[in-house]
Amino acid sequence: MSETRYTKDHEWVRQEGDIAVIGITDYAQLQLGDVVYVELPEIGRTVEQGKEAAVVESAKAASEVYAPVSGEIVEVNDALKDAPEKINDDSYGEGWLVKVKLSDPSELDALMDSDKYQESLS
Repeated sequence: MSETRYTKDHEWVRQEGDIAVIGITDYAQLQLGDVVYVELPEIGRTVEQGKEAAVVESAKAASEVYAPVSGEIVEVNDALKDAPEKINDDSYGEGWLVKVKLSDPSELDALMDSDKYQESLS
Protein backbone atom coordinates (compact mmCIF):
# COMPACT_ATOMS: atom_id res chain seq x y z
CA MET A 1 0.00 0.00 0.00
CA SER A 2 1.36 3.40 -0.91
CA GLU A 3 1.47 6.44 1.29
CA THR A 4 -1.74 8.29 2.03
CA ARG A 5 -1.71 11.99 1.07
CA TYR A 6 -3.99 14.74 2.37
CA THR A 7 -5.58 18.03 1.29
CA LYS A 8 -6.17 21.16 3.34
CA ASP A 9 -9.90 20.43 2.96
CA HIS A 10 -9.53 17.11 4.83
CA GLU A 11 -9.70 14.65 1.97
CA TRP A 12 -7.29 11.73 1.76
CA VAL A 13 -6.00 9.91 -1.30
CA ARG A 14 -4.10 6.65 -1.58
CA GLN A 15 -2.50 5.62 -4.86
CA GLU A 16 -2.92 1.99 -5.92
CA GLY A 17 -1.18 1.69 -9.29
CA ASP A 18 -2.89 4.10 -11.70
CA ILE A 19 -5.95 4.31 -9.41
CA ALA A 20 -6.45 6.77 -6.57
CA VAL A 21 -8.76 5.81 -3.70
CA ILE A 22 -10.36 8.92 -2.15
CA GLY A 23 -12.21 9.59 1.09
CA ILE A 24 -12.56 12.11 3.90
CA THR A 25 -10.26 12.12 6.90
CA ASP A 26 -11.11 11.02 10.40
CA TYR A 27 -10.91 14.68 11.44
CA ALA A 28 -13.49 15.62 8.79
CA GLN A 29 -15.96 12.92 9.83
CA LEU A 30 -15.59 13.95 13.49
CA GLN A 31 -16.38 17.56 12.56
CA LEU A 32 -19.42 16.50 10.53
CA GLY A 33 -20.85 14.15 13.14
CA ASP A 34 -23.13 11.27 12.17
CA VAL A 35 -23.14 10.89 8.38
CA VAL A 36 -26.67 10.24 7.13
CA TYR A 37 -26.36 10.50 3.34
CA VAL A 38 -23.68 10.43 0.65
CA GLU A 39 -24.09 11.75 -2.90
CA LEU A 40 -21.60 9.96 -5.14
CA PRO A 41 -20.70 10.89 -8.73
CA GLU A 42 -21.48 8.83 -11.82
CA ILE A 43 -18.91 6.26 -12.94
CA GLY A 44 -17.18 7.62 -16.03
CA ARG A 45 -17.39 11.24 -14.90
CA THR A 46 -14.15 13.22 -15.02
CA VAL A 47 -13.18 15.12 -11.87
CA GLU A 48 -10.68 17.93 -11.65
CA GLN A 49 -8.27 18.49 -8.76
CA GLY A 50 -9.83 20.91 -6.27
CA LYS A 51 -13.35 20.65 -7.74
CA GLU A 52 -16.37 18.96 -6.17
CA ALA A 53 -16.41 15.18 -6.47
CA ALA A 54 -19.08 14.13 -3.93
CA VAL A 55 -21.27 15.43 -1.10
CA VAL A 56 -21.43 14.06 2.43
CA GLU A 57 -24.42 15.02 4.59
CA SER A 58 -24.65 14.73 8.35
CA ALA A 59 -27.23 15.75 10.89
CA LYS A 60 -25.21 19.00 11.22
CA ALA A 61 -24.45 20.00 7.64
CA ALA A 62 -23.81 19.05 4.03
CA SER A 63 -20.20 19.21 2.96
CA GLU A 64 -18.64 19.03 -0.49
CA VAL A 65 -15.80 16.59 -0.99
CA TYR A 66 -13.20 17.99 -3.37
CA ALA A 67 -11.13 15.79 -5.65
CA PRO A 68 -7.53 15.73 -4.41
CA VAL A 69 -6.46 14.56 -7.90
CA SER A 70 -7.83 14.73 -11.43
CA GLY A 71 -9.09 11.74 -13.37
CA GLU A 72 -12.01 9.55 -14.35
CA ILE A 73 -14.30 8.00 -11.74
CA VAL A 74 -13.94 4.23 -12.19
CA GLU A 75 -15.70 3.04 -9.03
CA VAL A 76 -17.91 4.42 -6.28
CA ASN A 77 -18.52 2.90 -2.86
CA ASP A 78 -22.12 1.75 -3.36
CA ALA A 79 -22.18 0.32 0.18
CA LEU A 80 -22.43 3.91 1.46
CA LYS A 81 -25.91 4.30 -0.08
CA ASP A 82 -27.36 1.90 2.49
CA ALA A 83 -24.74 2.42 5.22
CA PRO A 84 -23.33 5.98 5.12
CA GLU A 85 -22.21 5.52 8.74
CA LYS A 86 -19.26 3.49 7.39
CA ILE A 87 -17.60 6.89 6.92
CA ASN A 88 -17.85 7.49 10.68
CA ASP A 89 -16.85 3.95 11.57
CA ASP A 90 -13.88 3.51 9.20
CA SER A 91 -13.14 6.65 7.17
CA TYR A 92 -9.83 5.27 5.83
CA GLY A 93 -11.13 1.77 5.08
CA GLU A 94 -14.73 0.76 4.35
CA GLY A 95 -15.72 4.45 4.29
CA TRP A 96 -13.82 5.33 1.09
CA LEU A 97 -15.87 7.31 -1.41
CA VAL A 98 -14.56 6.97 -4.97
CA LYS A 99 -11.77 5.49 -7.06
CA VAL A 100 -10.29 7.63 -9.80
CA LYS A 101 -8.06 6.63 -12.72
CA LEU A 102 -5.29 9.20 -12.37
CA SER A 103 -4.84 11.55 -15.31
CA ASP A 104 -1.78 13.24 -13.75
CA PRO A 105 -0.07 11.25 -10.96
CA SER A 106 2.30 14.19 -10.31
CA GLU A 107 -0.66 16.02 -8.67
CA LEU A 108 -0.07 13.75 -5.66
CA ASP A 109 3.29 15.48 -5.07
CA ALA A 110 1.55 18.74 -4.12
CA LEU A 111 -0.49 17.09 -1.34
CA MET A 112 0.49 16.81 2.32
CA ASP A 113 2.00 13.71 3.85
CA SER A 114 0.72 12.44 7.20
CA ASP A 115 3.11 14.56 9.30
CA LYS A 116 2.30 17.79 7.46
CA TYR A 117 -1.44 17.06 7.68
CA GLN A 118 -1.22 16.47 11.44
CA GLU A 119 0.69 19.76 11.80
CA SER A 120 -2.04 21.56 9.85
CA LEU A 121 -4.63 20.43 12.42
CA SER A 122 -2.86 22.08 15.36
